Amino acid sequence: MVQWQKSSFSGGGDGDECVELGRQGSEVLLRESDEPPRILTVETSALAAMLRHLQVDASGSPR
Repeated sequence: MVQWQKSSFSGGGDGDECVELGRQGSEVLLRESDEPPRILTVETSALAAMLRHLQVDASGSPR
């Protein structure tokens, strides 16, 4: 069974408007809580690259 962790940016409620991250073996899994059956499998390096990209877009400059 996958243990899902909600994004800290999703707020503290139990609503269905958050991104969740899980791990199954060596796979990293992503899902949106309002559509839990739709699960994306990503490589850790791809997830890290996406997060770096999002940080740059949010701040306007690399961190």
